[in-house]
Amino acid sequence: MGEKRNALFTILLLSSIILILTVSDFIQGDRLFSETENRVLASKPEFTAEALFKGNYTQDFETYVTDQFVSRDKWIGIKTYMDMFLQKKEIGGVYLGADGYLIEQHLPEDYPKEQVDKKLELLEQLVERWDAKVMLVPTADNILTDKLPAYALYYDEAHLLEQVKERIGQENYVDVYAILQEHGQEEIYYRTDHHWTSLGAYYGYLAWAQEGQSLYYAPEDLEVAADDFLGTLHSKVNLDMPGESILYFPKTMSDSVKVTYDLQRVTDSCYEKSHLTTKNKYAFFLDDNHAFIEIETDCRNGKVLYVIKDSYANCFIPMLTPYYQKIYVMDLRYFKGRLFGFMEQYQPEEGMDVLVLYNCVHFLEQFMYMP
Repeated sequence: MGEKRNALFTILLLSSIILILTVSDFIQGDRLFSETENRVLASKPEFTAEALFKGNYTQDFETYVTDQFVSRDKWIGIKTYMDMFLQKKEIGGVYLGADGYLIEQHLPEDYPKEQVDKKLELLEQLVERWDAKVMLVPTADNILTDKLPAYALYYDEAHLLEQVKERIGQENYVDVYAILQEHGQEEIYYRTDHHWTSLGAYYGYLAWAQEGQSLYYAPEDLEVAADDFLGTLHSKVNLDMPGESILYFPKTMSDSVKVTYDLQRVTDSCYEKSHLTTKNKYAFFLDDNHAFIEIETDCRNGKVLYVIKDSYANCFIPMLTPYYQKIYVMDLRYFKGRLFGFMEQYQPEEGMDVLVLYNCVHFLEQFMYMP
């Protein structure tokens, strides 16, 4: 009788929990967007017999339930603390590093040789056509190795960069690996986000600047735009952590610019302050991600720069406005046409500079175009 009573109690307890969660989900309703995770959440899939038999419906419904689960953010935090109690050093693709660093995990097996070769061929083709400069920025796991847990694996980006330099030539390669290593004990990566900081981007700026070129910025000039930033890696673990600062160079805000986003919206700044009151504070730089941005400056030297980039470039590009009269910025994730023909529309008769700027992992995952 005692065993039956315990079994019945367990069934009633689990049924009560499921009922409470179901009612809570119903009351809460579906959320369209998670500000914590900075992404659109899955919506309820439409049921059809075809989708059911193909397995699409059950897979989509599982994703929907996972995304819309009541108090999802709190459960993520609870799971993280449980994993930490079990002494796990990696949670959801994020290493729990020293000194409060969350470091995105990139495993060697995630980037096979065939994938690397394909990206290098595309890069070589673009460099050959446009004499482009290439700046591939190492991710935090390759520079902040002293912050990683013991025996943590990471993809060797130094080896990748050696291949890049060999394929495109030293004259087209901008070496940021060396200067970031030199300053690895400084705040060059965010603790809670996968991007480099404005200080890290400043050292990239120093690597980019040609010999004898005027330098307009110094680290001591950086000012705080916001001091409560918690980035994308924090969203994956949802730990109780202090916010960190979003910094910028005031000179880049005082210079006169005309910025056009996606051939439509026009502003007079490389920054969008409204994002500083949201979770996605890194979107302060260049208003997050756009397919195409045109920047016109008051530098009347006739020089033109075309940047092909990922989001690492967003805090870097404002530093280039004193050097060019026009800067065109393209994110290939949102561009579906033929790249070279589109670029030719904006090329002046005297030619233009071209810069490819990605972090190493995004280059391998996202760099794709039709010539």
